[in-house]
Amino acid sequence: MIRRIIRKRRPAPTLAGISLEEELALIRVELMYGLRVNREAYLRRKAEERDELASRMREQDAAAMLASLRGSLERAVRPTVVDLQSRRQARPAQDPEPA
Repeated sequence: MIRRIIRKRRPAPTLAGISLEEELALIRVELMYGLRVNREAYLRRKAEERDELASRMREQDAAAMLASLRGSLERAVRPTVVDLQSRRQARPAQDPEPA
């Protein structure tokens, strides 16, 4: 039984390979949308993105990268402002009076 498990074990994903999670996501896309995903094109795009990220990291220092990430995060997530004073004052009026 152990030999069967070892034989069926997938090799560890490489940097240029498709991980098990990615493969499952690609299969899900194919099934849900009726598309056929070209694995070679996917791997090429993944390698291009990795190279682009590596070159960007070489060009910038840590402070510039952090500022860029902070800016993109602030643009992506709009903060919600909650006025705690008005919530505290409105709460007793909404609750029923204890008898």
